[in-house]
Amino acid sequence: MAETVRPRGPVALITGITGQDGSYLAELLLEKRYKVYGIIRRHAVPYFPNIQHLLDRVVLLDADLADFSSLLSAVKACQPDEIYHLAAQSYVGVSFTQPTYTGDITGLGVTRVLESVRSAWPSARIYNASSSELFGGCLVEPLNEEIAPEPLSPYAVAKLYGHRMAQVYRRAYGMFVVSGILFNHESPRRGPEFVTRKISLGVAKIALGIEHKIRLGNLDAMRDWGYAPEYVDAMWRMLQAEEPEDYVIATGTKHSVREFLEIAFKHVGIQDYSDFIEIDASLLRPSDVPSLRGDASKAKIRLGWEPTMEFEGLVRCMVDADLKLVSDSEPRIRNLTSDEKHKLSLSASRS
Repeated sequence: MAETVRPRGPVALITGITGQDGSYLAELLLEKRYKVYGIIRRHAVPYFPNIQHLLDRVVLLDADLADFSSLLSAVKACQPDEIYHLAAQSYVGVSFTQPTYTGDITGLGVTRVLESVRSAWPSARIYNASSSELFGGCLVEPLNEEIAPEPLSPYAVAKLYGHRMAQVYRRAYGMFVVSGILFNHESPRRGPEFVTRKISLGVAKIALGIEHKIRLGNLDAMRDWGYAPEYVDAMWRMLQAEEPEDYVIATGTKHSVREFLEIAFKHVGIQDYSDFIEIDASLLRPSDVPSLRGDASKAKIRLGWEPTMEFEGLVRCMVDADLKLVSDSEPRIRNLTSDEKHKLSLSASRS
């Protein structure tokens, strides 16, 4: 009797799999029984904390957004049904000091990914990570897919280039390419360079008596902050749609950095945080975006997507995760009992 050949499950390739979004997306796709490949750059000492628990379930391929041939080889190797392009030079502040590098990786990197797919496996559906920073100079809110972009940073300009190139490949070659215009989305896996994680980690260290100051820039900047695991679900939904379209993904509400601080400090029992904050002029951007608030009505209607995590819950979730992280990593705290850790936190909050 001939052996029955089981049809393979869907195959996905993720660039930026080691980042916040990439790691949550990998988890989601594995739950949906995908075969998951991820692109990484070669490291002398490979250490990927966000996906450490997934290393026996995903296949990692060496490639670089600056090297077309490596991307082409990766696409040929896995022949994916879906490609999620998340990798980039993703720090807005750094883009002012490294504008050409940002343009090459964040902008031209999209073209290299698109062209590698067109050349090797054009049937793949492609998700491109666009950004709410496209709307930096827009004076209207809420912001939706119909608003004309007005970027205010080298990062935003690079993202707009990639966004437009995705549209070109969709129209010129008939490829299934979508861009998710995601507004800010956070989690305990957010990089410590980002203001939200800088705050949650700093508050945790202050609460446990390890540090005494958090250095920040503009406290009045307002953003539409969501929860990263919910946003990667929106990415997946975009590639399951009948037609390729671009979508804004956002909560529809906005809050200031100052509000984030207040909730984070109150969560550890500190009512007046003024003595713990230092404004550092070097962290102010040459051209800052004062406010961003999105309108995800299209995604709700066509994709059935809606956010559920509220802002205060997001802040508390991040602070709690960093309290545990710091407690587990600091030798003098790690061996304390739960009651002793609580007393230490209360002591710091009254100091």
